[in-house]
Amino acid sequence: MDQGRVRLRAILLGVGLGVLICAITPFNNAYLNATPLGGGHFPLAAFFIFFLLSVGIAALGKFRFSSNWLSGRELFVIWILMVIASGIAYTGLVRTFLVNLTAPYHFASVGNRWQEVIQPLLPQAWYPDNPVAIELLYNGLEKGRQLGWWQIIQKIPWALWLPPLLTWAGFVILCYWVMLCLVDIFSHQWIANEKMNFPLLRVPQLMEEALDENRFGRFLANRFLIVGLLASVLLHLINGLHFYFPAVPQIPTLILAGAYFPKHGLFSGFHKLKIYIYPAFIGFAFLTSRQISFSFWFFFLLGGLFFGLLGVLGYHIPPAALGVTFGPTLSRPEETQILGAYGVFFLFILWLARYHLLDVARQCFFLSPKQESKVEWTSARFSGWGFWLGTGLLLYWCHNYGMPLTVALLLLGAFFFIMLVSSKIICQGGIPYFTLAAAPMDGLLSFFGSSFFTNLGLLMAAVMQKVLFVDLRESIMPSFVHGAKVSEGARNKRLIFTGIVLAVLLGVLVSFLAMLAICHKYGLRELQMDWATRTTLGVYENVQRLMDAPGEPRQWVLMFSAVGAVVMLALVIVYQRFYWWPIHPIGYLTAYSSAMRILWFSFLVGWLCNHLSLRYGGVSLFKKIRFIFIGLIIGDFLMAGSWAIVGLFTFASYQVLPS
Repeated sequence: MDQGRVRLRAILLGVGLGVLICAITPFNNAYLNATPLGGGHFPLAAFFIFFLLSVGIAALGKFRFSSNWLSGRELFVIWILMVIASGIAYTGLVRTFLVNLTAPYHFASVGNRWQEVIQPLLPQAWYPDNPVAIELLYNGLEKGRQLGWWQIIQKIPWALWLPPLLTWAGFVILCYWVMLCLVDIFSHQWIANEKMNFPLLRVPQLMEEALDENRFGRFLANRFLIVGLLASVLLHLINGLHFYFPAVPQIPTLILAGAYFPKHGLFSGFHKLKIYIYPAFIGFAFLTSRQISFSFWFFFLLGGLFFGLLGVLGYHIPPAALGVTFGPTLSRPEETQILGAYGVFFLFILWLARYHLLDVARQCFFLSPKQESKVEWTSARFSGWGFWLGTGLLLYWCHNYGMPLTVALLLLGAFFFIMLVSSKIICQGGIPYFTLAAAPMDGLLSFFGSSFFTNLGLLMAAVMQKVLFVDLRESIMPSFVHGAKVSEGARNKRLIFTGIVLAVLLGVLVSFLAMLAICHKYGLRELQMDWATRTTLGVYENVQRLMDAPGEPRQWVLMFSAVGAVVMLALVIVYQRFYWWPIHPIGYLTAYSSAMRILWFSFLVGWLCNHLSLRYGGVSLFKKIRFIFIGLIIGDFLMAGSWAIVGLFTFASYQVLPS
């Protein structure tokens, strides 16, 4: 079989499995509170199914049955289609979506005055402005627990829900389209020109290659891989048994290191330091380039040291100096360095791609001939005009509901430049779990103040941001970048592109339907939605504060943003000019991310093992040792999937990976 060809059966299977994950995930996550099936940028369910399919196809070949039904390349494509769809099913979109649409009505009270301040501004087409629909969502249908799923779907008041759902589906799909076109534009630059590393793809890629070369059994039998696999399996077997039977001793995977540091002084920034031990994350860190893995933990520790240094120098800046913010973890003014750093790094991305982007522009305006690429799904002309068309329709969507055109232009620009930078951090850095420190709106508020938005524009911007652009733990755009890499060299890339579009459309439809069904069956108040409710209420509360007392640009925020811009500019200049420079600029962008509080120790261990193996054993030892870390990754995800299956029957699940 032609290994560069992907057949229709693989696309249909990948889309079908991805849609199945979307259907199951809300029930698994929100009702059972079990191990997340689609969490992070290397989701559990997708890899677990991919591994079982690989074993099954290899077994067919081993016992001389036809193993030509799916090739390794096709399994790789199936995996990425599942990854893309699973990013929609929960935190990527629907986890907070229904709360976002109903909070200003359901939680309105005399105390918060939302009925007077917020409700008159709400665009009617955005919200199910009907108390019956909202109460059914939160309380569930009468005797809903006794009804079957098809009966639940039939009893949902669709006449009340369809108008807002269709309105928001238009926004969501247009955003996904713009992201897809952006990735298609930048894929050639990142993959072919910059030779960007993709640590999160290494394990499924090696499995795919082993399967196509008929050595999958030898791959799994590698003695180094078995060592890593057994280490993960034993760890989670013991701790999983402890979860269900407390008499079984536990192996600690969380060490509270903050007790060893003082509350005041130079090391006060480490007073809450924690060490998380996740074998899979150590494996990803080992597979990441040393320069990047070093930068992640180095800048995280440097950020903690900087906090203590400010205290020693007498700069006790109160958190109130931040003003009202929308960032998920932004808590101190010095963390706003990230705003300036993101801006400069975005310009750096454009600078590196300047010749490629100029060539794309020429092709769009027919000033140069259309060129075929081994990376891009479609032509540069198609993706270029697709990007501008999608952006234009989004501008119209925002302006149609009352947002000033200038505000809409700046807001969408901030949304997509943050997504582009974050996608590069995740894909190049091998970060399976990523969160923003500051939200896109924080940057605009810092530089323009809240009056620039107008009250309606401010409300619309906050709600739109909450839908897609603030919690990036399961963001779909990095998966698009991974999809471009998976498609590299395929003969029929447009079929893969069609499969991705289909996975997105069906994923949105099924995810909305599954979340509505589970809410009407059990009632949203009975689900594990405390985080979604709390963070969504915080958005509306912050909007009301800014309406009552408009915020002006803050001196400390502007100063630290300028510091971040200067530091990032220095980092990118040195990085470009000196090949021996050991620090990568993207490490600075994650210094204040809450994800790095979990990942920093994994990157430290992974970097150290990578460095020592290359230094004392060279490439030969590195190629052998890497299988230990591949085994850690496979073992973690196999145990996470196994305990997730157990959790379906016990209604309680041991959590292998962070939620």
